[in-house]
Amino acid sequence: MKNKIVLWSCFLLMSLTSFSQSISSSPYSLYGVGSLYDSDFGYLPSIGSSGIALPSDTFINNLNPASLGFMYQNHFLFDIGGKAISTTYQSSSRTEKRNNFQFSHLAFAFPVTKNSGFSLSLRPYSSSVFKISNLKLPIADSQEYYYVSAEGSGGLNNLDFSYGYRLGKKLTLGATATVLFGNTVDDRAFLVSNAITTISKTTDYSGVRATLGAQFKVDSTFTVGTTFKVPAKINASKVQSVTSIADEVQSSIETDVASDVDDYYMPLEIGFGASKRFKNNLNVTLDYEKSFWGSTNQSELYGEFVNQDRFALGFTYSSKKNARKYWDRIGYAAGVNYDTGYLEVDSHRVNNASFSVGLNLPIENTFSSLNISYSYGQKGRIANDLIKENYHKISLNLSLDGIWFVKRKIE
Repeated sequence: MKNKIVLWSCFLLMSLTSFSQSISSSPYSLYGVGSLYDSDFGYLPSIGSSGIALPSDTFINNLNPASLGFMYQNHFLFDIGGKAISTTYQSSSRTEKRNNFQFSHLAFAFPVTKNSGFSLSLRPYSSSVFKISNLKLPIADSQEYYYVSAEGSGGLNNLDFSYGYRLGKKLTLGATATVLFGNTVDDRAFLVSNAITTISKTTDYSGVRATLGAQFKVDSTFTVGTTFKVPAKINASKVQSVTSIADEVQSSIETDVASDVDDYYMPLEIGFGASKRFKNNLNVTLDYEKSFWGSTNQSELYGEFVNQDRFALGFTYSSKKNARKYWDRIGYAAGVNYDTGYLEVDSHRVNNASFSVGLNLPIENTFSSLNISYSYGQKGRIANDLIKENYHKISLNLSLDGIWFVKRKIE
């Protein structure tokens, strides 16, 4: 059973990774550095991406660095994931369907001392892959309109270095240093009257951000946690070319001109979570996060950044009647997630709501497992020039556990 699960998991994940260039095709990735990417490890996608209060004892919890303080000794954890997403885009005039295959993350973690642990992970932070044709927009203080066509690609990546330390038996503290890097390519054409202006630019981003976290075990069945993501500035620079066509005459205004652009600001983000276990079979997780995007004073040509609220609720269940029976060790999970969104376009929030279900398939008698989840969600709405997204998502995460540095009892 173990060999079959590992073999099929590696095959599917490698297939998903090979398509990792097409990370997102959402029209909302037009804004800022693109759509923010949800990349959760282990069985977190199955429980609505909740888990700020869950320890990293049997899997790597990327939601809170303090979770590493609860790692077991001599256990080396490895996690790799991928996603397949089918999305239907709806506007007031048309409907379109697209499929995407995405790389999610690559991570490993290990204990440093009996009270601390370290993890390293690589995952996308945002994706900016979009294509919009002939979007009609009003000219300010006028009854006239102009048309925009846009196409883009790229995004930012996260390289996380996390450390967690346990103080006593109940309290853990943790910190993450995140290196963000990447670029976006944006080509836009503006049609005003009979003149066309095209702007092609490549923007490079780089920066560092810190996250602080804590977890506290109230008792053996109840844990609370919190996270604090420090505001950060991501430096940006661009290379741009501009051409204009009027009366069938093409003129070059700029050609590969390098310049600084407005830096991208990441907001203060505060999260709270709780985890409660009932009768050793059912576990409930509840999270709330607040992101203060409004304080970054950023805006887009077609929208505004606003404060964001996220709510997540998750359930996991395992019968554990007979540890020797494989089917009794399978875990079942479900969750819901609601996100008010950090963009406001035409006075409407681009919110997101989803529910998920999943399975945790153990591999032999270790913490290794294959986590499979299905999610359905809706993002945005049909209003004026806004677009509603209905998506089906399958997440596949392979979590492997290796026991290292243990002396043999029998030579």
